[in-house]
Amino acid sequence: MFYRKKNEELLPKEQTEVWECESEDCIGWMRKDFSYENHQNCPLCGHKMSDGERLLEKLPPNSHRN
Repeated sequence: MFYRKKNEELLPKEQTEVWECESEDCIGWMRKDFSYENHQNCPLCGHKMSDGERLLEKLPPNSHRN
């Protein structure tokens, strides 16, 4: 029997503003679009988070928070 991976289209990537954990031991980050505050604490370790950018897949228009 032959199994083949589906041909899925790759989503375009864009520079996205994110919050990044300042702790060297933690890899936590989140999109700013999904945050409610102007400053954040890391949900994984509780440390302060700072502004950053990442090259991420573009989300469909209906998934952004208004």
